[in-house]
Amino acid sequence: MTGLANVQFWAFVGVVAGIFTIFSLGLQVQFGFAGLLNFGHVAFMAIGAYTMAILVVKTGLSLWIASLIAIAVSMGFGLLLGLPTLRLRADYLAITTIAFGEIVRYLALNEQELTGGPQGTINLEGAGAAARYNDEWLDFQRTVQGWLEVLLGDNATRDVTMLVIVWTVALVAIVLLQILVRSPWGRVLRSIREDEDAASALGKNVFSYRLQALALGAALGAVAGLFFAFQFSFFSPNDFEPLTTFFAYVIVILGGTAKNWGVPLGALIFGFIFAGTRFLDVWPLNTFDSAERAYLRLIIVGLILIGLMAFRPQGILGKREELVVE
Repeated sequence: MTGLANVQFWAFVGVVAGIFTIFSLGLQVQFGFAGLLNFGHVAFMAIGAYTMAILVVKTGLSLWIASLIAIAVSMGFGLLLGLPTLRLRADYLAITTIAFGEIVRYLALNEQELTGGPQGTINLEGAGAAARYNDEWLDFQRTVQGWLEVLLGDNATRDVTMLVIVWTVALVAIVLLQILVRSPWGRVLRSIREDEDAASALGKNVFSYRLQALALGAALGAVAGLFFAFQFSFFSPNDFEPLTTFFAYVIVILGGTAKNWGVPLGALIFGFIFAGTRFLDVWPLNTFDSAERAYLRLIIVGLILIGLMAFRPQGILGKREELVVE
């Protein structure tokens, strides 16, 4: 790779890691702090991305208004999902949420007139029309890129600009979550995770707090979905398979359960393994072709997860006392 191409490639890897940081922060709230086994978290990412794209392409709504509505819709679905399910036992909750994620994906797959069907947003109101939701974002991105060119010169490419935007939002989200989890609200959430009967005996509305955690996690999932749409322009139901949720679990467990600053660390390690290793031309990776590396990186992710569970289940920054034990 040339110098600029190298910068571009690693900037792209960083963008993917940033998007997964925001996505996994939502799961951290639900699983790490509230103890909710949500295996359908990717549904909120899909709802955010598709809602924004549909509103912009089909109604001509402003990107920013459509994005806010998309976040609100995802939170609404989180509340609707939580109302009948949050009183279920952890294993039943896990089954219900993974079913919810698949329902959302199959709806996107079959509602061709609304979502573009299996072809995704490239088929939304005709080929190329789906890029309309990207126009306002590109204008904003060019403005930020102009500022960065003063500092970085020719290195201020599209991916580098996106890297700065995504990680700025991710870091702001982490700081806000840190403030929340150290507040009385966060302490109640932790107490519910540890012993919901004790929290209930102290007069805390366990159901309400869990519902709030699910809605907040859904909002963060939607924000990740928006950035996914802005980065890749075109997306399809295949981008929102259950595996994406399990990648978020890997990131949360890798960084440390209930450790917000562990999420970006886990996401960077995951991003390097998942996206970075595919094109690295170093031994022993250069002994495999591109297709073989695609499978190899999944094997590596699996081995890391098995190793963590065996030797450090609390993650890199986590504490054993923070583990969710049912």
